[in-house]
Amino acid sequence: MRIDLHAHSNASDGTDTPAELVAAAVAAGLDVVALTDHDTISGYPAAIAAVQALPAGRRLTLVPGAELSCRVDGISMHLLAYLFDPEEPAFAQERELTRTDRFRRARLVVERCQELGAPITWEQVERIAQAGSVGRPHIASALVEAGVVATVSDAFSSDWLADRGRADVPKHETDPFEAVKLVRAAGGVPVFAHPGAVKRGRTVSDQVIGELAAAGLGGLEVDHIDHDEPTRARLRALAAELGLFTTGSSDYHGSRKTVRLGEFTTAPQDYQALLDQATGARPIVG
Repeated sequence: MRIDLHAHSNASDGTDTPAELVAAAVAAGLDVVALTDHDTISGYPAAIAAVQALPAGRRLTLVPGAELSCRVDGISMHLLAYLFDPEEPAFAQERELTRTDRFRRARLVVERCQELGAPITWEQVERIAQAGSVGRPHIASALVEAGVVATVSDAFSSDWLADRGRADVPKHETDPFEAVKLVRAAGGVPVFAHPGAVKRGRTVSDQVIGELAAAGLGGLEVDHIDHDEPTRARLRALAAELGLFTTGSSDYHGSRKTVRLGEFTTAPQDYQALLDQATGARPIVG
């Protein structure tokens, strides 16, 4: 059983439509894929329709989720939320607040880039984002189009879009303890996304992870492209100590990143542990 619990569509900063993501998951030989767009669930209807329209003999299970922007002790982190009730009002309100502030921030980041001499426009960034929630990856793609940087990854440097970089603008980020509380109250299961991704900047301490576990965190994303083998071993041991399940996933963004859908996967027993904790929603089986 091949299970990938972290993938993005163009409802946020991926390049595949939700339907294309479903088709790509089938082509990659996945049995289960999670749609975890940033701070939005707008891709759900199209993804569900695509799963339900799969022809006989091409089965796929879709796990509805979202990736939440959080900050603790001045450190940015992401929390994956799975199988929550999308209509639960408190959590829905927080997602909308974060999504709206992403738009405000993106416009200011574009203005900063222009002030720094980058020949990009807001209209260009909106075109790249299509109907998705605009974020820094779309601005990074605009910088690539304009010849300012060679790759999207190059745009996330201190010269441009990295946290505290020259073009960076703070955004609304939920306290992760409050996020865990909101996800659990909506019947969902919270998992700390890529907690050891030191290439992205400062990471949360093991002590804070322990406190999050005590507050209701369900799991740690361990097998991820941004984790080397020693980091995976450390996180797996920490998860065992704290009674958390572990996940593996691609963090797929379509052509915006080089990682392949299904490049890292979750063990069936850990997927079952996630399902056992969820009360807000169930997976959609095609």
